[in-house]
Amino acid sequence: MKNLFFFFLFSISLQFYGQISDFEHIDFKKADSIANVYKDEDLNNLTNLAYSLSENLDTDIERFRAIYKWVCENIANDYSLYHKNKRKRERFKDDSLKLQSWNVSFRKKLFKKLLKRQRTICTGYAYVLKELANAIDIECEIVQGFARVSTTDIENLTLPNHSWNAVKLNEKWYLCDPTWASGIPNPETNRFQFKYNDGFFMAEPSLLAINHFPVEEKWWQLNVTPPTFNSFLNGPILYGDAFEILERHISPEKMHQDISKNEMIEFQYQLRNLVEKDEISLLLYNGTTSWTTKPSSVSIDNRLLNLKQVFQHSGFYDVHLYIQNRLIATYTVKVGD
Repeated sequence: MKNLFFFFLFSISLQFYGQISDFEHIDFKKADSIANVYKDEDLNNLTNLAYSLSENLDTDIERFRAIYKWVCENIANDYSLYHKNKRKRERFKDDSLKLQSWNVSFRKKLFKKLLKRQRTICTGYAYVLKELANAIDIECEIVQGFARVSTTDIENLTLPNHSWNAVKLNEKWYLCDPTWASGIPNPETNRFQFKYNDGFFMAEPSLLAINHFPVEEKWWQLNVTPPTFNSFLNGPILYGDAFEILERHISPEKMHQDISKNEMIEFQYQLRNLVEKDEISLLLYNGTTSWTTKPSSVSIDNRLLNLKQVFQHSGFYDVHLYIQNRLIATYTVKVGD
């Protein structure tokens, strides 16, 4: 029975891995270089831009890659605009007429700023990517849904707050998030800075599902039953670097764990590529003190990473996983007496 379970787990892993391995034979250097050539282009004629980016490429995946890379590296995320929209939507969430009126007026402002300054929020990223892809006959859709980051107030996450894309290539749908791929807040100024993250290009559906919850069930693209909204809210926190290092997050399924003193917690992940054991560490914080430690045990077998950590003292801990000095995930642990 045990062997049967691991065979099932391995078969599921292969199905998920197939999502990102479909194009492993494609070299995207030419597509990426073309995207860079047109770096200073504007958005005044999306059809011409789409043709310029794609006309010298041979396959639809390369053509889509050039478009995607251009969007990620030329459109800035406007955090102030995002927060303004968030405040208004929360204010009007119980008044459908005011909410609709705000959405209409905001959409006009959003696209005016997008065209004039190439600054936008997730809706603008998803819209431009869709329009550019559609202009060269690549089927691309906007996916509306919920997203979670470390600062998300899950107690008040009642309205969809994010948009990303699904693209159809070779009769198969793939997922990508150009907003999260484009950059991050500058740690000193908290302003947007371009920093391309390739993990959100043809993102693994099982990994994306941890912090993306589509409104329409068809956009999960999972081979297993999709999570409930409650399990989505209670899942671990994954950071951008996780999408470049991990292929799949296996356990724990919840962010918070309740254990007893001297009890062990197990963490499991499927890696994209092999890493060294000494490149893995945990940052623990107990409310007053933080310290870095190596996990109690680490094993890596065929890119399956298994960590175990024993907590010898009672208390409440934030547990941050680092791989290659990159922040991957956060969990909380309450250790009882």
